[in-house]
Amino acid sequence: MQQFMVSRIAVRNGPCLMQKRHIMGFVRNALGLDPPPSPDDPTPENRFHPWDQSPSPDLRERAATIRALAKCPVTGLEINYTCPKSGIPTHHSREAWEKDAVYQGSSKPEILKKVNIYEHDLRSGRPFPEFDFPLDQDFDRMVNLTNWDLFFYTRGFYSMDTEFQLAAVTKMLSYPVTMGSVLHQFSPYSLNPKGPITLEGLKSLAALRYTLYPDQNRQVTSTAKNSPLRIFILGARAEAQLPGHVWKQLQFMFPETQMEMHFVGPESNFDKSKREYVHSSTPVIRRVDETLSFVYHTDYFHVFHEAQDFFPYDPYTDIFFCFHPGFAAPESRENWMGKTMEALLETKCAIFTTGFNEMDLRRDMDAVVETYGNELDMLMEPVKNVFGSTKWELNDVNPQQVYQFNMYIAGFRGKRYHAIEV
Repeated sequence: MQQFMVSRIAVRNGPCLMQKRHIMGFVRNALGLDPPPSPDDPTPENRFHPWDQSPSPDLRERAATIRALAKCPVTGLEINYTCPKSGIPTHHSREAWEKDAVYQGSSKPEILKKVNIYEHDLRSGRPFPEFDFPLDQDFDRMVNLTNWDLFFYTRGFYSMDTEFQLAAVTKMLSYPVTMGSVLHQFSPYSLNPKGPITLEGLKSLAALRYTLYPDQNRQVTSTAKNSPLRIFILGARAEAQLPGHVWKQLQFMFPETQMEMHFVGPESNFDKSKREYVHSSTPVIRRVDETLSFVYHTDYFHVFHEAQDFFPYDPYTDIFFCFHPGFAAPESRENWMGKTMEALLETKCAIFTTGFNEMDLRRDMDAVVETYGNELDMLMEPVKNVFGSTKWELNDVNPQQVYQFNMYIAGFRGKRYHAIEV
């Protein structure tokens, strides 16, 4: 019955066009009517080039950066040899490359090859129909947040049949869809013990969903219904540069909700014409449409918190996200684990954070718990993010280090003490 309902919904809406296209494509292919594939269609073969001989100046420059800054994992010397399997400089010499049994016996060369071909595909100049995102969701169709494939299908995205298309789109959409997957009433994350959401997490999410689904709460009056959902992204950089139509994919998941995206941090406002980060003493506001607006705050969160610029906070309408914050990283720990974290916990609002991998996220959460353990409640135990990016990335200073954006996610908030009768 459930399968029948899904099929009926698909026929009544956009995905039926996708279904017809697949059927017609199968018929044409079976009859030999399809034209031969274009030589520009991305494949691992035609997207593979050694970076130091790349047709892209950007990637030749990255190869030079690796040679200048990175060190060979075997000899500790500068890197002068390009791995023939991945096309990326990785070792001091061929001898060092051959002796690196750990590297040769791991999946690292194959992952580095994916880094290589994904980067060349983005610079290939091919058409990118997968970036033609769908508009608002019909009210009689339900978004499925089980995984990327079902999300794309139920939202009516272009049919992404290759790893190249998935890599390009999921890197961009990982930020808004990760947010939506946490907030949505049909979130893929369930309550403990089967899922990562704690009882306190359920309380915080229930408050936010009260605001996000006003039609389900008409019998109760609340000022929250008249207030926009404020989403604070702390330490914002790449997230703040995403185009408005990308962030609209989050708002389309909650069509009755007005949203304000607050990008907070010294690098939150990038001027593309000047190609530099711009500081402003006042918030910079950009409106996408009547339901979505961006506000850029170009200083640390605790500065605005102490000035009470964001007061009052409301757990029904306010939520915080920190994407790859580096709470425990030596270069950023001091900025996070002092006044900023204290201010975050004082809001008593839900805070969700992501990491490049499980170790990265657990290291960050351990630093928070060790420092502020008695002052916080866990909302979501560290777990693999259903909507992490599928595109592999490379650390140019250490080409042995590869990662994917938003691969793991966790949540916490400042502890809310219960009233005690006296």
